[in-house]
Amino acid sequence: MSFSRKTGYALLFIIAGLIIGLVIASNFNIQNKSVAQQREVSAESRALLEKFSMALAEVADTAKPVVVNISTLKTMEMKDNPMSHFFEDPFFKRFFGDENPFHAPNRKYESTALGSGVIVRDDGYILTNSHVVKDADEIKVILNNKTEFKGKVIGSDAKTDLAVVKIDAKNLPTLKIGDSSKLRAGELVMAIGNPFGLNQTVTMGIVSAIGRSDVGIADYEDFIQIDAAINPGNSGGALVNISGELVGINTAIFSTSGGYQGIGFAIPSGMAKSVMDSLIGKGKVVRGWLGVHIQSVTPELAKSFGFEDTNGALVADVVEGSPADVGGIKRGDLIIEYAGKKIADTRQFRNIVAATAPGVASDVVVLRDGQKKTLKVKLGELTDEKAALEAPAVGRYKNNLQGVTVQGLTPAARQSFKIPEKVTGVIVAEVDDEAVAKKFLHPGDVIQEVNKKRINNVKDYDSVVSGIKADTDVLLVVYRSGSYIYITITTKF
Repeated sequence: MSFSRKTGYALLFIIAGLIIGLVIASNFNIQNKSVAQQREVSAESRALLEKFSMALAEVADTAKPVVVNISTLKTMEMKDNPMSHFFEDPFFKRFFGDENPFHAPNRKYESTALGSGVIVRDDGYILTNSHVVKDADEIKVILNNKTEFKGKVIGSDAKTDLAVVKIDAKNLPTLKIGDSSKLRAGELVMAIGNPFGLNQTVTMGIVSAIGRSDVGIADYEDFIQIDAAINPGNSGGALVNISGELVGINTAIFSTSGGYQGIGFAIPSGMAKSVMDSLIGKGKVVRGWLGVHIQSVTPELAKSFGFEDTNGALVADVVEGSPADVGGIKRGDLIIEYAGKKIADTRQFRNIVAATAPGVASDVVVLRDGQKKTLKVKLGELTDEKAALEAPAVGRYKNNLQGVTVQGLTPAARQSFKIPEKVTGVIVAEVDDEAVAKKFLHPGDVIQEVNKKRINNVKDYDSVVSGIKADTDVLLVVYRSGSYIYITITTKF
């Protein structure tokens, strides 16, 4: 067979193959499938997401009008140059006379700050954070419709970081106050405020945790932890649930940079409403007083006392003549129930007692020598003097004494740890397991000096320790087991 004939057969074979391939492709729609298809979300999914999106927008539209912008003006004073006093010395006056080259009169300047607030009554009462309006000379409140009012602080409570501001207005929009005790981790929430002065900013997230305490923001802490983005200026704004109810007041962020890092804290609406009602009605917060020193139950204490678990609040001491003393509560009792509520820890118990009105009699269930006892206790009123006497310093400091809880030397403490009357200072009640000081201090130690400064009471301790910088060694004089010793709390080994 000639070469040309072979070539012709080959070409015919190739053409025939192409024709057969096209026929097969057309039958199986291969050509169409090779073309990139346009992908679409199903109609069912679109309908569901649109409904969800519209619902969130409705919640935001409901809540935004009740959130206000709060701007404050403070007059600050700049002190003169510290070197000016040095040149007042007679030696330098010989050269400069009465002319002090470093002297400059004290100068005043104005400082402004921004925050948020929530309208809680239609006649002009606004709930915000205490730190937003603290020491403000002027307060300006801007509503959602841009109307401006002059604000006046009706009452402020630094222990919960809450304050009430009043403006001269009527028929303002308000939100229903929800039950924050029903919140659960994972629930959707919205944070509304004015971060960086950007009015009516709405962010969404979930409740990350509830009952957060020992954050170091306020004396009474029961925070809702959220991951909805909040930033400087959000303080005092609203935290709302999917029903459009106010469930919290945004108050702080956890940050190493000053900006949002995924963790925010809000004061529960239950606590906020109690404080708000007291501030509006009485101009101050009235709290219940039981008269006990309490501490957490560690696994070691639970084993020593024969407790089944670490729930409850252990009574370390009872103030003589206090409601607890009159009601029959004794040192060593484990408080497991108060006014029908199970007690999980000291934080919860302290908050419940504080929120109970003075004069109210409640049932207190304690474990004593393995037996349950129900006692009836009528609360008194917590005053600043009683608080100073009773409240321990709970080691929230950002230094090597973080996690160390101390309290005053009471007669019961002296008797329990065999501490002579001549020994003064504060006694270590508890040391967190993860604290740097865990290796150095033990419950029952009496701290007499901190960095060579005498400590007579909890106030002295707090004043000295709060001024110690992070990662610096701390020198203590401690009374332990009948003798005095020096201890250096350090991380340098």
